[in-house]
Amino acid sequence: MRTTDDVTGAASAGGGAGTCPGGSLDLETLAAVERRVLWLATSVIDHANRVRPNPSGLKVGGHQASSASMTSIMTALWFAQLGREDRVSVKPHASPVLHAVNYLLGELDESYLTTLRSFGGLQSYPSREKDPDPVDYSTGSVGIGATAPIWGALARRFVNTRFGGGGSGRQYALLGDAELDEGACWEAVLDPAVADLGEVVWVVDFNRQSLDRVVPNISATRLQGMFAAAGWQVITVKYGRLLRELFARPGGDALRARIDEMTNPEYQRLLRCSADQLRERLPGSGPGRETIAGLLSQLDDRAVVAVLRNLGGHDLGALTDAFARIDDTRPTVVFAYTVKGHGLPTAGHPQNHSALLTGEQMQQLAERVGADPADPWARFPEGSAEAVLCERTAARLRREDRRPQQPPSLPEDFGRTPSGKGSTQQALGRALLDLTRQAPQAARHVVTVCPDVASTTNLGGWLNKVGTWSPTQRRDWFADDAETILHWREQPGGQHIELGIAETNLVGLLGELGATWSRWGTPLLPIGVVYDPFVGRALEPWSFGMYAGGQSILVGTPSGVSLAPEGGAHQSVITPSIGLEQPGCTSYEPAFALDVEWCLLAALANLGRPGGSSAYLRLSTRAVDQALAHVPADSAARERRRKQSVAGGYLLRRHHDPALTIAVTGAMVTEALAAADRLDQLGVGADVVCVTSPDLLFRAVQARQGLQDGPDWILDQTFPRERARPLVTVLDGHPHTLAFLAGVNGMACRALGVTGFGQSGSPEEVYRYHGIDSDGIVAAALDLGTGLR
Repeated sequence: MRTTDDVTGAASAGGGAGTCPGGSLDLETLAAVERRVLWLATSVIDHANRVRPNPSGLKVGGHQASSASMTSIMTALWFAQLGREDRVSVKPHASPVLHAVNYLLGELDESYLTTLRSFGGLQSYPSREKDPDPVDYSTGSVGIGATAPIWGALARRFVNTRFGGGGSGRQYALLGDAELDEGACWEAVLDPAVADLGEVVWVVDFNRQSLDRVVPNISATRLQGMFAAAGWQVITVKYGRLLRELFARPGGDALRARIDEMTNPEYQRLLRCSADQLRERLPGSGPGRETIAGLLSQLDDRAVVAVLRNLGGHDLGALTDAFARIDDTRPTVVFAYTVKGHGLPTAGHPQNHSALLTGEQMQQLAERVGADPADPWARFPEGSAEAVLCERTAARLRREDRRPQQPPSLPEDFGRTPSGKGSTQQALGRALLDLTRQAPQAARHVVTVCPDVASTTNLGGWLNKVGTWSPTQRRDWFADDAETILHWREQPGGQHIELGIAETNLVGLLGELGATWSRWGTPLLPIGVVYDPFVGRALEPWSFGMYAGGQSILVGTPSGVSLAPEGGAHQSVITPSIGLEQPGCTSYEPAFALDVEWCLLAALANLGRPGGSSAYLRLSTRAVDQALAHVPADSAARERRRKQSVAGGYLLRRHHDPALTIAVTGAMVTEALAAADRLDQLGVGADVVCVTSPDLLFRAVQARQGLQDGPDWILDQTFPRERARPLVTVLDGHPHTLAFLAGVNGMACRALGVTGFGQSGSPEEVYRYHGIDSDGIVAAALDLGTGLR
């Protein structure tokens, strides 16, 4: 337990009466509410595991100890601190506490209290989209819920400077100390964009236990120093009123020094001791032993046991005082020392993480907190001080419904037909610039985000056009430098946000930018651009953002082994199948610049609205001759091609007498067409299908088989039954991404792609190495037995 409570602001010695918005606070009433919250949270878990029938016999689970650890903090925060505009991310294992609080505030119907972790009931962890009561941030993936309020604060500031109406208020994250092991936390803390976010407040439930054990070497002093070095205000709430009063007595300094220098495991073991054992063990063997023993002799047995557990994270006065000292000019972290399982028989036990109270223990808890096991969901009597506090708190926190604005209308086609050679990555930058010219109102809602790769992913023109976002105007010192091509004009009206090199930060912000339509009623069209090989690194927080209702576009570029000279370290293999398999997202891998434009506009049109979804575009730096697209000149035929492109694919080349079909995705279209030409010379005709979205084609297959709702017309136009032939699929990625196409018409198939780590070389060498060059395609076609041995 090595630290002091003098690090940048300890709790006031007196504890104080505490105040809440609008007046003074009665700590006795608050303590009564805290006891009821503890009972309700514990009972919700107990009912799910011990009362509700469980025919399957599978463990239901829940975290009574983790919830008890947070009860004081959450009671003090909700009933004495929060304002209407504040938002809170609650650590995953404290979700029953959140539901208990919402129930007392009238925001959750009693019928849901018996449904924890049941189908359609209260979710295992807080969920914005699936829980029936108010949840500000979805949590569940450790570390991501902690950082979400940071990106929520940044997203709201963007909305306010660009459009207004985002409101104000603090963004709280309640997290366990073990969450600070997650790199995502420190990547967010250290990003330069975070240092000025004074509305961000982290409250750390510092119970020094993880899932498996007491953490032996966790050091609050080290953690506090890391936050302080990043520019955060650090507030420590270590000891409660009883301990502070004891420290003030003669000999109290020796006791304080003993506890301060005690290791975490020794302290936790003492929590499990009787009064007699504490009188023997707590004084230790140092020079202050006799002094400490004398101090303890002044206390009765009950006080000896209680005083060691009297930590600041369970002292309502100390907590409210700490919250009152938050400095809104910089981010703040509050270290609140707690006992895991506080108030329960399992308190401090090293294996209490998933421990459940027995029926007898629940009865004893009810007696101690003044609850009735026969009526476990009883509210406070009408007119009581506790009921009045709940009513006033509910009125103070009740938010007005914000009706989401209609997203801006978007064109479906700019009407331009690209020519010459170009890559899909270049097409992204051009499409964004075209949007500013042809649909300026929609373009105003676009915000791009990069982790220091804007220039290398062809966003330079867009960035120069719209400027970089900053909450305040900053001088561009290179504005008069003729050799500077990329200009960083930082201003409140900018539309590009450049973060440091951390993909998790990028997608965390992307998710929150994509949620502004539901939080504050202002729809944004967020596009994040990242190197495709690092999509896997960013996937979990982006996926969680989608689960929480964030709608955005992630662009992975450059991609595949087409980035040949960069070698295997920068060549992506699994990302095409990731896009296909990711829920809440539509994946595209266009081959031509016009496909990029069409798919991007379709993806943008699906953002910022109820029922909308995200999109992933996998783009390439490999230049492709745009004439190979053979875009129809006729307006009706062009529109037919566009609809097919955004639906998943189109028949690019139609042979008069096909013996096989080649289905190709992305930059490999050049090799596919070259192989078709060579096969034609060998007397083997081939149709070539350009697959723009394996994802949408797979959904169409599922719809045709009755496994999900949706259209399947695109299959009849890309793979018509009358032209069903043996199939070769090829892409710059894992071959199983397209292998399912063999089942469209039940034909033999050879699936070509990349299944191993790459190496440096020219594209021709690398393609040959992986067997995806035109030779490989021709050989695969012949192996299908199409008439030429």
